[in-house]
Amino acid sequence: MTRRPEISRRRVLSIAASAAGASITGAAAAQAAKVPQKIVKYQDTPKGEQRCDNCDLFEAPSSCKNVDGTIAAQGWCIVYRKKQA
Repeated sequence: MTRRPEISRRRVLSIAASAAGASITGAAAAQAAKVPQKIVKYQDTPKGEQRCDNCDLFEAPSSCKNVDGTIAAQGWCIVYRKKQA
């Protein structure tokens, strides 16, 4: 009969904590990834009153929290979200 080595409670908790930390780090990296302009149908002209400079995701002078690349203040895409006052 072979004897299996015992695993301490501390070792089990350590492995679980490491796995949880890795999944949190992976989620943060996934959230940080920006999508290409083509995917969100970005255009450098507004759609009526909807334009990047009054979108909650716009980061002046020319970027977006969700969309990759240079973003025009007068641009628009399908992830537009009006700024809350």
